[in-house]
Amino acid sequence: MAAIVTDQFRISNASNFVESVLDSSNSYYVFLGLSNPGTTSDPIGFGRTSSWGDTPSDPPNPVDNLQYLSHYRNTALFGRKITGSNVRRVIRKVNWSANTRYDMYRHDYSSANLSPNAKSARLYDSNYYVVNSDFKVYICLYNGGYGSSSSSTARGVTSQDEPTFTDLEPSAAGVNDPYIWKYLFTISPSDIIKFDSTEYIILPSDWSTSTDFQIQSVRESGDSDINNNQIKTVYIEDGGSGYSSKTYDIIGDGTGGKVAVTCNSSGTITGTKIVSGGSGYTFGIVDLESTGTVSNPAKLIPIIPPSKGHGYDIYSELGSDKVLIYARFDDSTKDFPIDTVFSQIGIIKNPQKYNSSEIFTSAEYSSLGSIAIDTVNSVPSIGDEITQTVSGGTARGYVTSYDEETKILKYYQDRSLYFSNNYNQIDANDVSTKGKVLSFSSTGGSISPTGSIDTSLNGSVITSGSKQINLGVTFSNGLADPEINKNTGDVIYIDNRSPISREPSQKEDVKIILEF
Repeated sequence: MAAIVTDQFRISNASNFVESVLDSSNSYYVFLGLSNPGTTSDPIGFGRTSSWGDTPSDPPNPVDNLQYLSHYRNTALFGRKITGSNVRRVIRKVNWSANTRYDMYRHDYSSANLSPNAKSARLYDSNYYVVNSDFKVYICLYNGGYGSSSSSTARGVTSQDEPTFTDLEPSAAGVNDPYIWKYLFTISPSDIIKFDSTEYIILPSDWSTSTDFQIQSVRESGDSDINNNQIKTVYIEDGGSGYSSKTYDIIGDGTGGKVAVTCNSSGTITGTKIVSGGSGYTFGIVDLESTGTVSNPAKLIPIIPPSKGHGYDIYSELGSDKVLIYARFDDSTKDFPIDTVFSQIGIIKNPQKYNSSEIFTSAEYSSLGSIAIDTVNSVPSIGDEITQTVSGGTARGYVTSYDEETKILKYYQDRSLYFSNNYNQIDANDVSTKGKVLSFSSTGGSISPTGSIDTSLNGSVITSGSKQINLGVTFSNGLADPEINKNTGDVIYIDNRSPISREPSQKEDVKIILEF
């Protein structure tokens, strides 16, 4: 049985994801993780490869199973909440450039009717829209082409005039070519700064409900229920002969469409111009008022816009089945330590607060445990293993950060610390002493090899010299728990990267593309 998942399903899924992010009952976060990927000289650990941390190297492909999803959460460092201002639908970028042939918008591209320039069976893979040098976006309603898709004339001509207008009605960009463009929107300066990409065009948010004057004007002008202007183009596939220059009705399942045709001396149709676009069409046929047998019939194709008209629903019109997510990590909070390394980027949905079933909702979080060091025996490095003798055995962790000013050590407890044989379940004589995950304790011994715990630290603020420092997490007797329950939340995206070392005042602008 032949079946497909349609483009509209993917577009709908992208819209549903954005709506889910905007839903106040959900909390989505971009997180950075895995500060100690493997190298050829250092212990590898579960889920690493021996060359991951070497330069240059290709990181391994992420593994998608429940075991690894738990591992991604365990080795996460910190997260930044995704807000409505940091998520946008996107489409691939097509820049306008002179002397280029663009496809025109058509609703009927298929394997039997390829777009004449991109040679694509899909509208959304065709170059039928452009962004100009001023970040204005247009779709091409006519490129000078005529004839069947297999004919050379169907390719149209090269575009010479850059569209720059913002009129609501389709228009030519100049006098040097026959292109007709429809203006849709201008990318806002704030979106350019935050989201601009060499590969994607950023679409406005909330197109259907936006009260921005320009967006509202384009949207309402494209609503044929209001303006009776749905159809904008009638394509001449075959001009036939024996016809008269006059206005004809467009019939079909809609109403009100009329097109004026121009004929040469042989009665061949050489031009069309919409008089009334009508409304309600999903298909249309031009009634050329022929009687009897037509010896050389014309073939005119009314081009049906998506939804109610061009500009009414740009997400469907432009095929926006991708979403871009932006997050910035800087030195603005101690939740984001500047001396760490990360080699994974992920998205997690609805992690819960530590020791709670309540969904975490704050702007950022630390998913690391923290230890205040009193007497420092050895300054730790990222990836070092630390241990402490506690009731029941030995607590173990990997160092992810150490702040020499505050003497705060951050760590995670990765399962690599607890397996005996090559990170699998082969029996060994130290399973009973090594396999159990134990927490660090303020009543236990010193943290080996780093030093003793400063059990006097309580609260989230310390004084260093003349300044107060907010530590981002709350300490009790020198220890602080992660802010989230690391066993909760759905990891919906993971990206393995070559290790990136954070530096003082460094900012990481993370842009993630989700394709549905």
